Amino acid sequence: MPEARSQAVERERPLRAWARSFFAAIVVVALAALGVANIVQRARWHEVEDGVFWSDRAEGVTAAEIAATSPAAAAGIEQGDILLAVNGEPVTTRSDVLAYARRASEGTRLSYTLVRLGARRVLDVSLEPTPEPRVVYFVLAAVGLFTLLVGASVRLRRPHDQATMHFFWLCVAFFGCFTFSFNGALNRLDWFFYWGDAIATALLPPILLHFTLVFPERPPTRKAAQSRWLVPAMYVPAVLLVAGRIVAVTRSDGALLSRLTDLLDRGEHVYLAACLLAAFVVLAGAFNDITSLTARRQLRWIAWGTALGVGPFAFGYAIPWALGIDPVALQLTAVPLGLVPLTFASAIVRYRLRDVEVIIKRGLAYTAFLCATALLYFAMQKLSGFVFSDDADPHNWVVALLATTVVVLLVRPVKDAVQNALDRLFYGDRYDYRRALVGFARDLNSDLDVVRLSQRLVTRIVETLVVDRMALMLADERLGDFRSIGDFGFVKPVPRLTRASSLVPRLDAGYTVAIDDPIAAAWFSAEEVEFWRDQGIFYFVPCVFEGTAIAVLALARKESDEPFNSEDLALLTAVAAQVATAIENGRLYRQLHLKAEELGRMREFNDNILESLDDGLVVFDEDERIVRWNRALEHLYRETRASAVGKRLAEVFDAPFVEALRAARREYPRGTTLFKVPLVARRAPTAEDTRSLLVNATVIPLQSLAGPDGMVGTILLMEDVTARVRLEEQLQISEKMASIGLLAAGVAHEVNTPLTGISSFTQMLLDGADPSDPRTVLLEKIERQTFRAAKIVNGLLTLSRPGPTGNERLDVDLNVVIGDVLSLLEHQFEVGRIKVRRELSDAPVMVAGIEHQLQQVFLNLFLNARDAMPRGGWLTVTTRIEETQVVAQVSDTGSGIPPEQLARIYDPFFTTKSIGRGTGLGLSISYGIINEHDGAIRCDSAIGQGTRFTLTLPLAVVPARSAIH
Repeated sequence: MPEARSQAVERERPLRAWARSFFAAIVVVALAALGVANIVQRARWHEVEDGVFWSDRAEGVTAAEIAATSPAAAAGIEQGDILLAVNGEPVTTRSDVLAYARRASEGTRLSYTLVRLGARRVLDVSLEPTPEPRVVYFVLAAVGLFTLLVGASVRLRRPHDQATMHFFWLCVAFFGCFTFSFNGALNRLDWFFYWGDAIATALLPPILLHFTLVFPERPPTRKAAQSRWLVPAMYVPAVLLVAGRIVAVTRSDGALLSRLTDLLDRGEHVYLAACLLAAFVVLAGAFNDITSLTARRQLRWIAWGTALGVGPFAFGYAIPWALGIDPVALQLTAVPLGLVPLTFASAIVRYRLRDVEVIIKRGLAYTAFLCATALLYFAMQKLSGFVFSDDADPHNWVVALLATTVVVLLVRPVKDAVQNALDRLFYGDRYDYRRALVGFARDLNSDLDVVRLSQRLVTRIVETLVVDRMALMLADERLGDFRSIGDFGFVKPVPRLTRASSLVPRLDAGYTVAIDDPIAAAWFSAEEVEFWRDQGIFYFVPCVFEGTAIAVLALARKESDEPFNSEDLALLTAVAAQVATAIENGRLYRQLHLKAEELGRMREFNDNILESLDDGLVVFDEDERIVRWNRALEHLYRETRASAVGKRLAEVFDAPFVEALRAARREYPRGTTLFKVPLVARRAPTAEDTRSLLVNATVIPLQSLAGPDGMVGTILLMEDVTARVRLEEQLQISEKMASIGLLAAGVAHEVNTPLTGISSFTQMLLDGADPSDPRTVLLEKIERQTFRAAKIVNGLLTLSRPGPTGNERLDVDLNVVIGDVLSLLEHQFEVGRIKVRRELSDAPVMVAGIEHQLQQVFLNLFLNARDAMPRGGWLTVTTRIEETQVVAQVSDTGSGIPPEQLARIYDPFFTTKSIGRGTGLGLSISYGIINEHDGAIRCDSAIGQGTRFTLTLPLAVVPARSAIH
């Protein structure tokens, strides 16, 4: 049965706690509504008065007391005057007079009919507003509402804690004392506010003192002794004050009521000040009875809150007012009383218990800052008043504005100066260490040696925060466990913090772990918490980089066994952030050094591969800007790497080549090869001296690691096939010439036989013919055409059988040969609007050759140039001597030859002319003649720009005799 009863009690206890919380919530809602109603009524109430305390007596409404400097005193009303009527209307009670005051406004004039010593008098009284510090009330009302909400929050947050119930009623008393205030309407609601204010003011001192006696927990013997006599005795003065006020209101009247009310008000303030001072003494004495570190921190919160809340009010207002001094200017000293419930609430819920000194320091800093700002402002006003002594000056507002501007500009420096002064006072000798630690942490980034960095850091933190042991633990890159790389104060090796520890997820999230806080320690394994406490480690500050803790600062408490406050932890967090960056910089530097060496080796290897290629290689980006140029391309194109890299493709290569590459890239985005593409390469460093090449150009897209669609440029491989193509062309021509030679030999044999007969018979007919006979002329023409036909047949035989002929080679001046041929075609050029530019060498250009064959070559080239310029143009003929070679160039501005046809222009019977305009033998014969003269012929052509033939022949060494006279 006892066990069942105890279980039932245990089940009912939470229900009771929640029922009390529900009741507290209802009380808070009701009180808050009444408080808001009081504030609204007070804001709307505009009371005026005559300055007389009217009393209902047997003889009538009598002036019991008259305030000095009031409207009644100014009108001449004296104590004992009996009021008969107001504005001619008779009055019988005090309420009738108050009704006139409620209906009136400021400046209203009332006509009072009075009886004084049996004589009737009529006096005019001008009503004035009731003197009342309205702003102070609204400030105190706001403090009261705030206190009520704080009490409700603490009660609802911890309904099972008995201390929260005491604190709740303490907050209710604060609320009633600060927020409830009667207006003077004296209706039911106004009387409720009056008695609420009176009861709350009377009960606030004993409730506050009672709370300090029971919180924090005391030894049981001390609690029993207090509960027997002290607690009841504390509430006796409150009961007496309330009873006295009831008697004063209900049993007294006139001057006696005023004096009793004033006496009770002063007694309440004395009582409040006495209880507040007693509470502070109780809290100070509790330090000797409490050994728990948490309880002692709670006491500090309460003691500091009581001192800062009570001190200004007790010494600045309550005691002077009780002594008869009315310090109206110091009524705002009641505002700090709100610190009392606020600090009590923080102590109860254990909010930032370790930060009591920090918060107090900040409160003092802001208070000092506000005081300094106010003093500065008033000093500026006084100075301006001294300089501009005329108060009626309309420009005084400008002076006030300038003073305000100066104060605003000085706000930041003043605040910093006050904060630094308090920090120096609070931290003493350690102030400079703390400032130096932040600068030292920033300088850590310059140290790339992690081990040396750790030793310097540990030494500096130990000196600054005065801890008895500390370790910097670095995460292993492979396993992730944290191992000490620098420590202080440990007798044995520092244990390892494994990656599987329950602390690590919290550290990775960037949170500082404080296992000396029971609430914070509940997050982690109890065994692990006890293990680290046994090692003397209570704080783990993570050094987080990119969302992962790469190192941990493990610290003990201070040497005074005091825990770290929030400023200490904020300082460590700031240092840890710099340490994380410094450690990561050290790691990255080491990895970068290794990667740089590896990258250097890979780059050298790749460069060796690219430079070993026999083909030219150029790499250009998406903007066609060259980024790579190998050694083979330097030799091929005669352009150095330094001059090519950085330029655009069109700035280095000729336009037709670049356009061909662009077309290939557009048509074949995945790469292709262009065969036998003409390329004008530079022969020397100057761009004017060029040479023509034929290359196989392979275009390959340069892809990034992102995939096949991530193109970042183009690779161009160029193989020089100029020599090979010319050899192939010569071989093809030789094979074709051999085939044609067989045909030409048969044709020549068959044609020579009739030509011989025709020539013989023609010569026989010409023998003895009369020159004047017209037939003789015809026979001579037949003979010449026969010789010409024979000459053509011999040319076919020469084409089919390259090699020495029976003709004798003589020294021939090419300038003379070119001049003779041009003179033959001069009429045709003139008809075709073709202009000839002769750029012939000044010196004779002598070659060993057969004159009529060389004439045939130039005749064929000139006729081809004429046919390429049907609308006219320029024909340029150039001769020059280069060392042992004679160079002749024939250039036109005609339509040009397509690139795909260049390789076939020397084929017999191949022609680009229309049907009937050419036989296709001219260039073939010319090619054979030049080869027979140990020379070479080369053609360069561009569509729309023209064609240039370059002939190279050996220079005659010793001029023998010339066939040109």
